[in-house]
Amino acid sequence: MADLGYCRAPVRPGFNHAPGLAGVPQPWSTYLQRWYDTSTLTAAVRNNIRTNMAKTGRWLAAEHPDAVDPAHWTRSTCANWVAAVDKMAVGDYVQRVDHLHGRLGDPIAPRTKSHILMGTRTFLRDLQEWEWIPRRFDTNRALAVPRTISALISTDPRVIADEVWAKLLWAGLNLQAPDLPGTSAGSYYPLELIRALALTWLFSGLRSDEISRLRVGCVRWQHEGQPIDGASREVLAEQAVCLLDVPVNKTSTAFTKPVDPIVGQAVEAWQALRPAQPERFDAKTNEHVDLLFSVRAHPVAKNYINRTLIPALCEKAGVPTADVRGNITSHRARSTIASQLYNAKEPMTLFELQAWLGHRSPTSTQHYAKITPNTLTRAYTEAGYFSRNLRTIEVLVDRDAVASGAAAGGEPWQHYDLGHGYCTYSFFEQCQHRMACARCDFYTPKDSTQAQLLEAKANLQRMLISIPLTDDERAAVDDGQAALDALLDRLSEVPTPAGPSPRDLNRPTTSALLPIVEVRQGTR
Repeated sequence: MADLGYCRAPVRPGFNHAPGLAGVPQPWSTYLQRWYDTSTLTAAVRNNIRTNMAKTGRWLAAEHPDAVDPAHWTRSTCANWVAAVDKMAVGDYVQRVDHLHGRLGDPIAPRTKSHILMGTRTFLRDLQEWEWIPRRFDTNRALAVPRTISALISTDPRVIADEVWAKLLWAGLNLQAPDLPGTSAGSYYPLELIRALALTWLFSGLRSDEISRLRVGCVRWQHEGQPIDGASREVLAEQAVCLLDVPVNKTSTAFTKPVDPIVGQAVEAWQALRPAQPERFDAKTNEHVDLLFSVRAHPVAKNYINRTLIPALCEKAGVPTADVRGNITSHRARSTIASQLYNAKEPMTLFELQAWLGHRSPTSTQHYAKITPNTLTRAYTEAGYFSRNLRTIEVLVDRDAVASGAAAGGEPWQHYDLGHGYCTYSFFEQCQHRMACARCDFYTPKDSTQAQLLEAKANLQRMLISIPLTDDERAAVDDGQAALDALLDRLSEVPTPAGPSPRDLNRPTTSALLPIVEVRQGTR
């Protein structure tokens, strides 16, 4: 009835996918199936590209029936397809809509648009490279992601909140038999296996595929660079280093990474009870291996962590299985651990984190490590952007001149200590010569009788005042006499507050550094 168009197709049960591609015209579907059977990409990637290219075929049948043959594609066709992808909505040109629910008709995400265009580039480029169709355009240029779309795509790791993650860690460390899902006869998997699986997920930062493909004997121990036995009593547990051998994965070859010793202890506890089983075939490496997490000659399913283990840990920890970023999945633990290591008190660098995660490029690592606002705030505060532009200088305040009203009549009442004398200019912080005094009429040398009387006044109050410095002045303070001499040369023609310039005053072009005190503001 659905094929005849009288009703919608029934909902697919479970994870069963459609056996064929409906609505895809010839010869597009022929080329697509031939490409699928020839490509050496992984099955997951080929399935994704096949689904997206089926959308392209349905779009061609509706909008460009003259281009259903890939050999007839031109740059104009590519431009029309890029525009169509940019305006595409959820449910457009798909085979089934029963799984879309309330999202039907919503605009597709920018990252989805990028994936569709990436699949189109891969498909048409391979057809050209294999000489199945003539090369009429450059796929990388004709089907590039527009800047308006790429600008909306950024690294945004789906990190689990610290308080939720801490509760999940507690649940994993205290996992007991009653917490495990199962029937009245108990859990299908032994408690030791599930505990080792849970701690590996919580502490190792591995993908679910990597966890399910760990081999027997993947844990090794070291102390001060030398291998030791895991049960050695000569080394304290906290001084031993646990190394985990990770098998070949989608981004790198096999590598070794350090993990918390609690992971190694849990893995060895399961290995001691693991019954002998025949080797299993590893489809990624095409070899037979002893899988660590295997029972009754059957490995633990890759989706066991998402479908069974994580809900059990969430229930024990008393946290929901989803948050504002979506469901708590196995891969979100990878982002959470990476971000915590990147924001630790003694953080790992980006390249160290890249090696720990097993990434081929640091660009991939940036999609997992996210700087928290607290870390960014601490770094900004320690940088001292504002404080590095301020210094303090001592100033003497003549309280007699203020109390008697003489200050209002123009008599000096503030005396800025220059080290070799005093400046009575009230707007000293605005004077361009404050770092290299030109000794104008506002200047009083310290060896003069007036300066000695000034210091002898009992009611004179000594204070500190903050002075914002320019780049040249800050260089004079930080770099010393050489920078000060350069400052003097630039100020030789600049008028002083009294009027004449240093050159008019016939002052020497050398000067001593202004005595400056750096003041750190207290936290209370």
